[in-house]
Amino acid sequence: MLYREAGDFSTTYPEDSQTFPIRFDRYRYYVVLFIAIVVIPFMVNDYWVNSIFMPFLIYSIAAIGLNILVGYCGQVSLGTGGFMAVGAYACYKLMTAFPDVSMFIHVLLAGAITAAVGVLFGLPSLRIKGFYLAVATLAAQFFLVWMFNRVSWFYNYSASGQINAPERDTFGIIITGPNTDAWAAYVFCLIFTIACAVIARNLTRGAMGRQWMAIRDMDIAAEIIGVNPLKAKLTAFAVSSFFVGISGALFFAIYLGAVEVGEVFGITKSFLVLFMIIIGGLGSIFGSFAGAAFLVLLPVLLKVIGVDWFGWPTDIVAHLNLVVVGALIILFLIVEPHGLAQLWRLAKEKLRLWPFPH
Repeated sequence: MLYREAGDFSTTYPEDSQTFPIRFDRYRYYVVLFIAIVVIPFMVNDYWVNSIFMPFLIYSIAAIGLNILVGYCGQVSLGTGGFMAVGAYACYKLMTAFPDVSMFIHVLLAGAITAAVGVLFGLPSLRIKGFYLAVATLAAQFFLVWMFNRVSWFYNYSASGQINAPERDTFGIIITGPNTDAWAAYVFCLIFTIACAVIARNLTRGAMGRQWMAIRDMDIAAEIIGVNPLKAKLTAFAVSSFFVGISGALFFAIYLGAVEVGEVFGITKSFLVLFMIIIGGLGSIFGSFAGAAFLVLLPVLLKVIGVDWFGWPTDIVAHLNLVVVGALIILFLIVEPHGLAQLWRLAKEKLRLWPFPH
């Protein structure tokens, strides 16, 4: 009975066009933010942060970035892992070259560098699309991984070929390195996640987002009505790569601390983020969060049930995870192509009308 539009009316245009027009939605949003910012940092330990919260926050940023490109603009990409590697290595080079600069600046600059690389590899989208564009971005994935493996300048001529995040602090609080507190790493990633979500939400609801969706629905018709395909596609690649680069920088510097590009940012990473937006819902910011949460929590849940409860070997549980993810992708593509976001949308529609059937 709480989820109602009765009494919710707008008196100004900004009120009418706000993201959450129903008062209950706004209150729920504020409660979630309050819990995430104020409550969770004082309650989490290393296990919860490293197993659930940090992967969820970082993958959410990557999923938002890929969803802008695939879900909103309709440009298929299989190079997410490579672009995350660009963000990680850019952050590493900036951290070692400018040790006194804030980590916030390093992560943002890593995102900007990744955006430039994304625009470069997005140029083929002006001529090709669909399967051919997917192959082009897949080539970018393999090329970037090969480059970071072969060019020793990127890992500062280290004998192991790995990059290791040096210890850095922000406002006197250590956020990288082995001495980092769990709550500090969580809050640092949370700040970027909230900022990226707000920026993406406003971009997709504005003129740029409408241009992206026009290109996605029918690029020829969009060009006829005045949408510039060059600007729309390249801005989608730039914004998407910016978010993916930020997620790669956070994944390396805050979450892992040490990276070998072939193992961490291989083609598996690209497919993982793609599966997140397929399960969560294409063309939905909430779907990016839902897909990331689902694929982060699923292995943990299967491990608890299979290993801890039933005593199954860990390798069987790991393979079972792949089977479940594959089956769910097929199920969502057949039954609900718009993913978890559409199920959530339908549930809210039912609640708005309950107990009436129509």
